[in-house]
Amino acid sequence: MDKKKKLRSSEWFGGNDKMGFVHRSWLRNQGYPDDYFEGKPVIGICNTWSELTPCNGHLRDFAEVVKRGILEAGGFPLEFPVMSLGETIMKPTTMLFRNLASMDTEESIRANPLDGVVLLTGCDKTTPSTIMGACSVDLPTIVVPGGPMLSGRFRGEKIGSGSMNWMIKERQEIGGYSADDIKEAEVCVARSIGHCNTMGTASTMATMCEALGLTLPGFSSIPAVDSRKKLFAQLSGRRIVEMVKEDLTLSKILTRKAFENSIITNAAVGGSTNLIIHLTAIAGRIGVDLKLEDFDYIGSKVPLLVNLKPSGKYLMEDFFYAGGLPVVMKELKPMLRKGAITVNGKNITDNYENEVCYDRDVISSLETPFQKESGIAVLKGNLCENGAVIKPSAATPRLMKHRGEAVVFESMEDYHERIDNPDLVIDENSVIVLKGVGPKGYPGMPEVGNVDLPKKLLAKGITDIVRISDGRMSGTAAGTVVLHVSPESTIGGTLALVQNGDMIELDVVNRSLHLDVDLEELLKRKREWVTPEPLAKRGYVKMYINHVQQADKGADLDFLVGGSGSKVERDLH
Repeated sequence: MDKKKKLRSSEWFGGNDKMGFVHRSWLRNQGYPDDYFEGKPVIGICNTWSELTPCNGHLRDFAEVVKRGILEAGGFPLEFPVMSLGETIMKPTTMLFRNLASMDTEESIRANPLDGVVLLTGCDKTTPSTIMGACSVDLPTIVVPGGPMLSGRFRGEKIGSGSMNWMIKERQEIGGYSADDIKEAEVCVARSIGHCNTMGTASTMATMCEALGLTLPGFSSIPAVDSRKKLFAQLSGRRIVEMVKEDLTLSKILTRKAFENSIITNAAVGGSTNLIIHLTAIAGRIGVDLKLEDFDYIGSKVPLLVNLKPSGKYLMEDFFYAGGLPVVMKELKPMLRKGAITVNGKNITDNYENEVCYDRDVISSLETPFQKESGIAVLKGNLCENGAVIKPSAATPRLMKHRGEAVVFESMEDYHERIDNPDLVIDENSVIVLKGVGPKGYPGMPEVGNVDLPKKLLAKGITDIVRISDGRMSGTAAGTVVLHVSPESTIGGTLALVQNGDMIELDVVNRSLHLDVDLEELLKRKREWVTPEPLAKRGYVKMYINHVQQADKGADLDFLVGGSGSKVERDLH
């Protein structure tokens, strides 16, 4: 660090006046010695631990390990909590609260005497929300990802803690699972600390962090229970102190090249479609112009190198034993953007020179990939003027070009009420259309796009048909599912006008999604369409509905795009 550059924390602790006394004095009740206030970099440990977020239940322990590293490097660690987002518990969806958690993170960092930040993350939205908030302040920041669970084991079968969710109805209806079977599976599927053990959204976001350069190389793949996770956490504590001295801020790491590398890496690992929503929002906070089309243009020709659920058969534990993300990054070196700096101060392509793959059935090479092209396909057409997305690696190949009649559900309640009605007119050629689950409509854009098929189709052995919605899909799920339709139905997008029996054409190769209804009829329906009543009249949810952007913009709140920096002009007295 430039010797002339003052630590930000010195604005709180450096004065010998009344305010210096106030800022230091009450911290003295914790027993801190004089030298803690005399030029040590103050490092905030932003902890998303909560007993309501089981995937992050071990982060209290991790915080203590990070503190060790900070102290060893000559820093002053101060842990603070922010809103935690438990994917498996919160209603109606954690996505509704991602932006609120980002506000909590941003204001907690800016308002306090912090020179650098360590983000402790894990469950799906805890990663993007804290990064978004940190970006709007732009201090030196490093991410400590909590890590995936060990592989689930149930009656001789290896099962994923996320993917099993989407098999329950099928197992009950076809496999004859009893209530006792389900209870046993619950324990066996989530048998250690950590987040989902598939390449779901949690693992995708951890992978995204490493590909962006926000974690130490190799950190993202390590299971939560592995001792090396704590080793890397301690090293991250040491490193953030050095980053403060180097003034290595987020804006120096999160360049356009870094975002493109993350898109390429996500395609190679078969990552979640939720990356699009979160990466776009993060780019908006740090000032990088990232468009929906970039995910297709940059990532759709990248080969699938990782054989993990839901796009393959293995789990994150197997991925780590095979060499983990470092092997993938080494394979991707010819495709990665050169010159993107990472938290260790090195270019990303220099971080993965000597990696070895120990199982080519889990991680393939560029020469012999599991699929020649993967990534995310961005669709356009009269049914999604601003775009929609589909994940080809998780879809059924024969359905990637399909024409079928729409079976329309106006809401999730309508779906639950009618999907298993024996009189429902639906077959394997139908296209399920689900409305009212977008950012404003639910509100919060839940992970419901991969709705279960009706019992009568499951009984016939049909496990996939085309499904279209303005909602999202869990990264642990699979299927021929069109998501993030924009504009959403609740604000009058064409999706709102679809009726039962309308013909819909999906052509993924040509990136097209078309409603085969003539313009005159659509205009007639539009005139007759009535805007739904908002689902909240007060509080944060009302603010969210009034200000949330559409999916193609990252579903951030419009007034949060960009940042306010780290400067606080006024003191408390």
